[in-house]
Amino acid sequence: MKICHRCGREITMEGKIGRREVCPGCGADLHCCRNCAFYDPGAYNQCREPQAERVLEKDRGNFCDWFRFRDAAAGREAGGGKGSARDKLSGLFKSG
Repeated sequence: MKICHRCGREITMEGKIGRREVCPGCGADLHCCRNCAFYDPGAYNQCREPQAERVLEKDRGNFCDWFRFRDAAAGREAGGGKGSARDKLSGLFKSG
């Protein structure tokens, strides 16, 4: 499922997302780093694709050839996994 990075609305467009495509809900650019599967705030240039050119405005449309719309389910699992790992770590140090 594709989700807009700004408003969270489900995007139902099929095929490649063009540089000028916008979210029908909020008008945000869809072909942007924040919607890309390679976007990672903790990575160099906030991108896990080593061949991608640097993009300064992560929420604006760009010409990146590596763009792949991220799967919202994968993003939720990654975020949930962090919280779960943190909870497990905290549980190790609690006295019972």
